[in-house]
Amino acid sequence: MKRFLRDSGLSLFFLVIFLAAIIGQAFAGLANQNEELAMHGQPPMGFLDFVTSSDFLVDVAENWQSEFLQFFLFILATIWLIQKGSPESKKPGDEGVGSDEEQYVGEYALADSPRWARDTGLRGWLYSNSLLIAMGTIFLLSWLAQSLAGVVVANEENAQHGMPDETWAQYVVSPEFWNRTLQNWQSEFLAVGSMVAFSVYLRQRGSSESKPVGAPHHKSSVSSE
Repeated sequence: MKRFLRDSGLSLFFLVIFLAAIIGQAFAGLANQNEELAMHGQPPMGFLDFVTSSDFLVDVAENWQSEFLQFFLFILATIWLIQKGSPESKKPGDEGVGSDEEQYVGEYALADSPRWARDTGLRGWLYSNSLLIAMGTIFLLSWLAQSLAGVVVANEENAQHGMPDETWAQYVVSPEFWNRTLQNWQSEFLAVGSMVAFSVYLRQRGSSESKPVGAPHHKSSVSSE
């Protein structure tokens, strides 16, 4: 167990703080919702009712889809684009998907390589792109969940103001939907771009996301020239 905790410490740390944050969001959101209900003379909502409501789902899914889009685009962009001097990038000249020998696939697979890495057919292609596929799939599902929950919330607000319901197709092209969506996207893109650029010139000793403190600015963590 100790070895598992040590070897999985990074994943477990973020899992714990994720759970703490989403539970905190649920309780804070419930308190805020009940304050608004009280202002309108309506009875309070229970915890279970709130966490299964469209209001809670749209806020959660809205954040999830922007995060997974961020990583989907970053993984895709780093195949072909480079930033000289950044440890987040391959070194100049290494653009592209790499040869089978470099990627240890097919006949170049190692003794302990994943089984699907030995396959040169469909399974091999799927495994070779599995990280991008997973991130893209979660992004699309989160975006769909956000839009479906969002149209329910929007129609609840429309009913309060005596306005007609919107269809899902109308909602996903509405200014309200894209205002909320693009607010999240632009912040994620700024954060990733800043990380790539800052890591060329700034350091954090001991972090795998940083070059060694004394490494020249023009070299990435994998550069040998």
